[in-house]
Parts: sequence; C-alpha cells; structure tokens
Amino acid sequence: MKTLLEFDHKKATQVINYLAKKEGGQIDKLKLIKLAYFADRYHLRKYGRPITNDTYFAMPLGPVGSSVKDIAEFSGFLAEEEIGYAQKYVARGARPNTVVSVADVDADIFSKSDLEALDFAYTQFGALAPLTVADATHKYPEWDKYRTAFEAKETTREPMTYADFFLNPENGKDVFASNDEALKASQELFEDNFKVAEYWK
Repeated sequence: MKTLLEFDHKKATQVINYLAKKEGGQIDKLKLIKLAYFADRYHLRKYGRPITNDTYFAMPLGPVGSSVKDIAEFSGFLAEEEIGYAQKYVARGARPNTVVSVADVDADIFSKSDLEALDFAYTQFGALAPLTVADATHKYPEWDKYRTAFEAKETTREPMTYADFFLNPENGKDVFASNDEALKASQELFEDNFKVAEYWK
C-alpha cells in the first residue's frame, strides 16, 4: 500500500483532460496547474489524501505539481507508458501554453470525492484569468513560507510538503476553511496512511 507515495499518471492525465473540458476543450497551462493544486488541496484537507499524489514545488508563480506539469508539456521526463497514455487524451494546443482535450474523460478513474474536489476548484477559481488564479495560490501557508525568498530572488524552486496543506492562512476569508475537528481527522488519516506507505516502501 504505497498510495501516498506513488504518482498516478493516468489519474493526472484525466485531471488535465477534465479541466480542459471545463474550459471548453482547451485550457491555459498555468491555470491548469493551479487548479490541479487547488483540487489536491481540497481533497487532502477533506478526505486525507491528494488526488494525483504528485510532487509539489513552490515556484514564484505558485505551487506546481511537477508531474502534472510534465504531462501538460509532454516533457522528456515522462516514461513511455506515461506519454503513450497522455497522447490518447490530451495534446498541446494551437495557442501557446495551452493544453487541449482530444478524447472523452475516463471518469471511471475518479472517485466521487475526486470529482467533488475538481468541481470545487473549478467553481471557486475557474472564472479567473491564469495569473489571477496563480495569485490566489499565494495566500496559502505552504507557498507563502517562501514568499520572502522568492521576492529577494534567492531561489526559484523549493520542495513543498503535503503536511503544510493542512495549515490555514492567517488573514482573509478562506474557501478551504473547515472545522478544526474535521481537519484534524483528515490530517490524522493522511499521517497514518503515510506511515503505512513508508513501511512498505
């Protein structure tokens, strides 16, 4: 049971495909990456696990799921199986920095809660322009902890930890807010599953 340590490339591809469909079949890459992060943040805080199990990095424009980014860019870092699967469902768009859907979403790969999280992310942030979505990610502690270093140009990429996704921003209304008891239960579930995953690693 290594669920929390293994990236699910099929699910990540369908996340890209699903969000592209929400945008009418074509989505800006920056916006896509931030919406995928918001969906993972929502799902982790409510259900104790992320959707894609991606590895996140904080970058000047916000959190980046590195493997979702690789799929969206058809990066040379992808394994043959990963790129072969991705090409069945998504492609580079005609407009720069866009991704297009080329097949129906395989919704069977998602749980109901996965779809709930993706719909939440799009409902809350889908109407925003790409840079505005990116700006919206900057209020959350898992990125904000690096703000000063980014502004001083001391770094351009820092590893993020899922444990920080459970932290709440200090100021302002937060669409991810939940009661302390429910959030604690999700965090404990995540930590317990992670310990099991580490054991079987």
